[in-house]
Amino acid sequence: MAVNMAALICASCGAETYEGELFCENCGAAVPGTEQTGAEVEAAAAAGADGAAVAAEATATAATQPIEESPLATTCATCGGTSFEDGYCLVCGAPAVRERDHWLERPAGWVAAVCDRGLRHRRNEDAVALSAQSQPGSYAVLVVCDGVSSSMDPDIASLAGARAARDLLIAEPDSGPSVAGRIRHWTDRLTAAAAAANAETVDVARHPTGRPGERENSPPSCTFVAAVIDGPLIVTGWVGDSRAYWFPDAGPAEQLSVDDSWATEQVLAGMPREQAEAAPRAHAITRWLGVDSPDIEPRCTSITRSGPGWLLICSDGLWNYCSEAADLGLLLGQTARAQDGDPARIATELVNWANAQGGMDNISVALARLDAVPAP
Repeated sequence: MAVNMAALICASCGAETYEGELFCENCGAAVPGTEQTGAEVEAAAAAGADGAAVAAEATATAATQPIEESPLATTCATCGGTSFEDGYCLVCGAPAVRERDHWLERPAGWVAAVCDRGLRHRRNEDAVALSAQSQPGSYAVLVVCDGVSSSMDPDIASLAGARAARDLLIAEPDSGPSVAGRIRHWTDRLTAAAAAANAETVDVARHPTGRPGERENSPPSCTFVAAVIDGPLIVTGWVGDSRAYWFPDAGPAEQLSVDDSWATEQVLAGMPREQAEAAPRAHAITRWLGVDSPDIEPRCTSITRSGPGWLLICSDGLWNYCSEAADLGLLLGQTARAQDGDPARIATELVNWANAQGGMDNISVALARLDAVPAP
């Protein structure tokens, strides 16, 4: 995730890159001074899907305790090697595994999320936080925060922000009998949730870790997207360019959020989406959470679904490779059929798919399966 501030320039495509990044997020070219050998790149790519699947199997229960930045693994999950340098196995080149690198949350059978480091970043700066009742389609909260790589301690800010927002949203589940009242209730709660996430992000700035490579002159920041499922009602709020989608079983796919980004501004001004999203400044965000944010109030939208479908919220590590709602809906549908409609397995496979496309960013995928509309 990039923000519009001073940065290094990729020698290949002219996009902004930042200290600590191994590859340009726009074109995939190696950042000068961090080049990997061809063997290392091939090994990392080959290990991506298999390693993610192994990690998902190992973390098949929902994360309930804080996930901290842990030491590098002592044994490579891919080849069994025990020597690591700069986060990669010296034997096969696969990324070393930390708890934060890949994890699965599944609070109920119909809701799940997978959060993954990807193949190119040195750490996972994405975060997810979920809550759901056991009855499918009754009530759930899904939150994704994407740490801004150009800021200090973005991984800590995103995780603290996501969990603060989730906890606030589940504190007052009673939204009233009328649809209009429930929309008002959840819009207010999403605004408060974004403020809570922002407060956590600002607090991280007051307690910097001082880890090597952190950018002390750039305070922690992250994007925010959250969705509340309240029976047939879905209310979504966002700040930044993490996205929410609704994919009904019958009917057109719909992107619920509108990115706060340079690319979106250009599309609204008439530039073709493909051209805007391929531009060097495409991922420069115009709103975010953090002490230097120009505006933390989320934009909100609501829909009342009339039938079954999938709710997806994700970071740009997924939609970078499949931006159009219709295309992403086709991908989700194919994956859902192949994985027997299981949200955890589908989220895992979507992460594996993004890694197979290059894995140039951290990846978060949160899914909820909504079947028949519950009776009033």
